[in-house]
Amino acid sequence: MFEGEKTFAFWIGLIILGLASVGLFGIFWMIAIWNGYMDRFKMLKQAVPLIVGGIVFILIGLYMMKSSVKKKEE
Repeated sequence: MFEGEKTFAFWIGLIILGLASVGLFGIFWMIAIWNGYMDRFKMLKQAVPLIVGGIVFILIGLYMMKSSVKKKEE
């Protein structure tokens, strides 16, 4: 899928993908281990914008990575 010469946009996409993945994992981890005053469902409802944003940035990063690989001519 990512065979060929990697351009600058590929590496920026990889950074965006990595940061979005870490952020999304952090949100889910916080919801999973939370023992505070709020129940998990209410906390999940409040985290929906962050989760959707993380998914959007993951898709943007993947698209940047896919579209910015230069194919080698044979």
